[in-house]
Amino acid sequence: MTALRNLGRILTRLFATIGFITVLVISTPIVSWWARAYSGPIEQPKGDILILLSAATDDRGGISYSSYWRARYALLAWQTGDFKKIVISGGGGPGILNFLIANGVPREATVAEWRSTSTRENGIQTAQLIQGMPGEKVLLTSDFHMYRAIRVFGKLGMHVSPMAAPDVLQATEHWNGRFPAFQTMLVESVKIAYYKLRGWM
Repeated sequence: MTALRNLGRILTRLFATIGFITVLVISTPIVSWWARAYSGPIEQPKGDILILLSAATDDRGGISYSSYWRARYALLAWQTGDFKKIVISGGGGPGILNFLIANGVPREATVAEWRSTSTRENGIQTAQLIQGMPGEKVLLTSDFHMYRAIRVFGKLGMHVSPMAAPDVLQATEHWNGRFPAFQTMLVESVKIAYYKLRGWM
């Protein structure tokens, strides 16, 4: 009987905690504050080489939600800036490349690699791709990913300016997108801790 009471108390506290977190996430701007802390300023810096990190492909092998937003902002940067090259890195890149070409970016203005499966691999592969490319480099990735990505690139000796695509910030504009956005931020925070432990950022 005592064991059942203890189990009941534990479950009650667990459900109360889950309920509190859910209400906090859905009814306050806490997730958008968190995303802004990771993204830095949402702006379009000037540069010559735009480095675009792809997100994973979706479950059908197409362009994922995060890759879509990154591709949209890359296209906007190409149309309104003075970029000479777009360097695409990551396994989800083919969908991004197809999107950019379909919307008017010349194929010869792009350089790409699909082997990277992590942010660190993005950095290693990109360093090889941009070797010998003169000009200012700009790194484009999702808001939640920028904190880790720009530090990984810096650790590998690449000076890049950040251009964060408002991925999580877009999701938090609607109440039903806030809890998935919260989950994204939690996962990213774990990855940041892991990268710091490994000395990769």
